[in-house]
Order: sequence, then C-alpha cells, then structure tokens
Amino acid sequence: MGGCIGITRSRSGAIDDSSGSLSRPNSGSTRKNHPLCHETIRWKSDVPLTEGQLRSKRDEFWDTAPAFDGRKEIWDALRAAAIAAEALDFELAQAILDGANISVPNGYLTECYDELGTRYQVPIYCLSYPINIVKEDNGRDSPAECSEPVDGGIETILKLRLSHTCVDVKLPVFSTDTIGMCKKKLQNQEGIDGSRQRWFFGGKLLGDKIHVEDAKIQPGYVVQVIVNMEYIPNAEGS
Repeated sequence: MGGCIGITRSRSGAIDDSSGSLSRPNSGSTRKNHPLCHETIRWKSDVPLTEGQLRSKRDEFWDTAPAFDGRKEIWDALRAAAIAAEALDFELAQAILDGANISVPNGYLTECYDELGTRYQVPIYCLSYPINIVKEDNGRDSPAECSEPVDGGIETILKLRLSHTCVDVKLPVFSTDTIGMCKKKLQNQEGIDGSRQRWFFGGKLLGDKIHVEDAKIQPGYVVQVIVNMEYIPNAEGS
C-alpha cells in the first residue's frame, strides 16, 4: 500500500517536492496536530538517481535549510525524526516531534509547524527512497579484500546497534578501513546490503570515505546503524 498522499508531480523537473501540493491550514486559525502517519510515502523521481546522489542531495538540504528560514534546533529535530521514520521507528519519530513541540497537520513531515507558527517544509526525497532508485552495483568483495589490513592497520572490534532489530553485533575491522569498507564487511556478516546502511556515531553521520581511526570511535561505544528496511534484499538475493 502506498502513502496517504500521492507523490508524482514535480515543480523543477528533477526530484519531486510535493509539500506545496498538500493542504495548508488557514493562517491565524487554530492548527490541528495529527499523529505521524505510519506509512512510507511512495514516489517516483522524474530523474532517476543513484543512492549516492540521493544521499548527497539529502545532506545538502539538511546542511543548508537552517540558513534560509526557521530555527536550527527545529531543523535538527526534523532531521532526526525523518531518519527514525525511514527506519520505521515511528514511535521514536513521534517522540522527537512532541519533544520539540512540532505539529504535523497532515500527518507527514512534508509540512510542519513549530510552536511559534513558523512553517517548515521537508522535501519528499529526505523522507523515503523513490521507487525508481538506481541501485549502485558495488558487488561483494572477495574475502581477501575484506579481511586484509591496509598500511599496517590495527584490528579492532566495533559494536554496532542495528535499527531494524535493535540488536547489538560485533564487527572485526581495521583502523585503516573506511566506513564504506566496514559496511561491506557488515553486509558479508549480517546480509544487510551496504547501500542500505547509514552509520552514526556521536550524533554525526559517518561518511563512506572516513577511516575508522579518524571517526574516533572509543572502545565499547555503540555505533548506530540505520537500516533502510524497505530495500533489504531477501535471503535468495535480488
């Protein structure tokens, strides 16, 4: 089943931001708050994007949005709620919105208001993957490529908390491994496609090119791995 609203039109000819097509509460009147809808919005991009391009587009929006309008703390809360909702943790997403006094009249993060009445619009591409996402063929690394240290790296064990199971797993890596390499190792160990993983530590997104040693992950600390459930391949592969 798709989302409660249709997401197929585009203003710019690129990716669709349908927030402008949603009904808007009348200015100056009492605004109703609606619980966050527990459905993934399904939409199609006019210009097919790879997962990397989509992630870059999202990062660009979240990094620049506070400079144009609204309060940074509200944008930060919306970003956290969007990440939680995409991982299907709607309870956490709702708690984030409630804690920041953000109202969602339409049940979607595409249009929100803070307690002062300021309007915040989150583009659809920040909330879910398009149905025509272009899968990047990263392939599976050979055992040697995944296990050999680079430039004398030190072997260490990362403690990862997977969002879709809330289970902690241990992953052997090397200090000189990049996060991208670690994702592939987790893919080989747990069967989670590396392109469906987003790693966070200390509240910051760890980019694929960052080395483990540069991420400053202290021993025993947990790295949060947000898994996009909708795109996890089945056991037989895709």
